[in-house]
Amino acid sequence: MSPEVLQVGRLSASGEARIRAALRVTLLAEQADPDGFLRSEGPRFSGLITIAPIGASRGLLSQLPNLKVIACRGIGVEKVDLEAARQRGIAVSSTPDVLTDCVADLGIGLMIDTVRAISAADRYVRAGQWPNGAFPLATRFSGKKLGLLGLGKIGRAIARRAEGFQMQIRYHNRQPDPNCGYAYEPSAASLAGWCDFLMVAVSGGPHSHHLVNGAVLTALGPEGFLFNVSRGSVIDEQALVDALTEKTIAGAGLDVYAQEPHVPEQLKRLNNVVLAPHIGSGTHETRTAMEALVLENLQSFFSTGKLLTPVT
Repeated sequence: MSPEVLQVGRLSASGEARIRAALRVTLLAEQADPDGFLRSEGPRFSGLITIAPIGASRGLLSQLPNLKVIACRGIGVEKVDLEAARQRGIAVSSTPDVLTDCVADLGIGLMIDTVRAISAADRYVRAGQWPNGAFPLATRFSGKKLGLLGLGKIGRAIARRAEGFQMQIRYHNRQPDPNCGYAYEPSAASLAGWCDFLMVAVSGGPHSHHLVNGAVLTALGPEGFLFNVSRGSVIDEQALVDALTEKTIAGAGLDVYAQEPHVPEQLKRLNNVVLAPHIGSGTHETRTAMEALVLENLQSFFSTGKLLTPVT
């Protein structure tokens, strides 16, 4: 008998169909009593499919005593209890690289939309306000100074696109990369003080929790804009609400939030922020590639004991 795999969190319909055609998969959401099912049937499963917003908690892992491998759709695995997985020798994979371009595209889109006030202008036209007067002037996008908080694969992809808009680029990482070609700033605050646009592209987790705090936002200043395509936990959300409300920064474009899918009501009421529902990888092409990689990781592990894209 082939190994059994438990799936928590939904994939696309086509992705689920492909995976179910290749593996023995049970969807937890289809069980009438998920908790009772895990208590009685958890030992059946040697594989787990999850998605980044759900991950795999220590509590879930404890109900899967024979688990050998976790395949996560997404690049962020901060909601997977990696320490519990390591303690039990459970292999963990994610889906890097295949989502880089789409997340970078969205990052550029968020910047243009926010800085040029495209969504706000759309609301202005739809509300019938144009006959009452011209829409307020916005901010130029090209030629500005872009600060990248995180220069991994997604940060570099955003930088390449920004070069096409004649932007100056600097970055901050935990460690400088002398070969990247961009100037390094020693802290998030110094980067914010230098740039016009601060783009957050770091990985989530304890090391980056509230990396963007009130002091960083103050350094960004009343003409600066903040953007986030990484994880909501990186930004002190209340400090951001205060900065936007008090106009101590000019605006923000966000694809991620601290308590998804819940977005603070204060953010929804502000006109100087663009809000997207965590759609960085949300294209047909990218989700297809991510879910194909989930399947390929499981097939590789079950046949060879090795993952194609392990989390290290």
